[in-house]
Amino acid sequence: MRYYIIAGEASGDLHGSNLVRGLAAEDRSAEIRFWGGDMMLAAAGESGVGAELVRHYRDGAVMGFTEVLAKGFRLLGNIDFCKKDILAWRPDVVILIDYPGFNMKIARFCHEHNIKVFYYIAPKTWASREGRNRRLKAWVDRLFIVFPFEKEYFSSRGIPYVYEGNPLVDAVDSHEFVRPVEGRYIALLAGSRKAEISRTMPVCMELADRLSALPRYRDYRFLVAGAPARSREDYLPYIGERKNVDLLFDRTYDILKFADAAVVNSGTASLEAALIGTPQVVCWSTSPLTFLVAKHVLRVGDHIKYISLGNLCIDRLAFRELIQDDFNIEELLAEMRRLNEDEAYRARMLADYEAIRESLGGSGASRKVAAAMIRELKGERI
Repeated sequence: MRYYIIAGEASGDLHGSNLVRGLAAEDRSAEIRFWGGDMMLAAAGESGVGAELVRHYRDGAVMGFTEVLAKGFRLLGNIDFCKKDILAWRPDVVILIDYPGFNMKIARFCHEHNIKVFYYIAPKTWASREGRNRRLKAWVDRLFIVFPFEKEYFSSRGIPYVYEGNPLVDAVDSHEFVRPVEGRYIALLAGSRKAEISRTMPVCMELADRLSALPRYRDYRFLVAGAPARSREDYLPYIGERKNVDLLFDRTYDILKFADAAVVNSGTASLEAALIGTPQVVCWSTSPLTFLVAKHVLRVGDHIKYISLGNLCIDRLAFRELIQDDFNIEELLAEMRRLNEDEAYRARMLADYEAIRESLGGSGASRKVAAAMIRELKGERI
């Protein structure tokens, strides 16, 4: 069968790569055409089935209201190109992975042209834009969710779903960890977009300076995990001449595994840190305009209490979230010292990590999802 997959950012590329492997394992005659990144490209090469990259996600990923305005014309051009490409290729199914601003438009288009649509990694309508649920019901043939707290939510909205666990469990457990540097260090994950990096890195560099001035941390290093779609030039202006800060690409899991603690920009990385077992603090900030818009859109405190997936999975604060004005050097410094110096605090966090892992189910999620998709396409009951 023919599978057209659309992933629009780094986390989608990760989930998409696991799905490509699952589809190839379950359907040896699979033909796959996809929007994604380097991980999906690598998975396609390993799979042994016909697969082709259409567009790399770095050409379209944006974050926040101001970035959308700046890149609006490119996004519109990508949407138009995608629609034409789908019609020309005529897949058996279009599989949308997260990235709702783009993918909901494609879902409607496919529905109007009688092309089956699966949505993998559901839009976070439990956090914002609940009106999208009506469109999910109207335009999507089957929703595939990956978080336990989504089951009750989508059931209450009358949206059929399939839940087979979370593919990050397999991604983490199958990784062969290799220590990236000798000695003790703090991991710094500043996000995957330029806007995130520009807001996170200055505070993280001040953290490196302040901690290094303390006797306990004089010999520590600080490892910045470069995001897949970024280059050294995105980070070096912030690092400057600091000799105790290293920038490494394609080593995020390794960096997290051997770090004493981590500063993590909110997103998939915070859940990965929990599964790997790295004590962390989640930090997030954006432009004042985007934050003003977000406050009127997000429903934190309504259906959700937290912004981090790990905290949401167990419905309690396993690790702190420093959001917007709370993300400052004094708060970050105090939390980082607590993570490293308070053994009881670390132990409670690691115990909560076990609860997070347990909530996500067992192994084999990606292949189970792929098998369920194929059964659905064959008209079998799932």
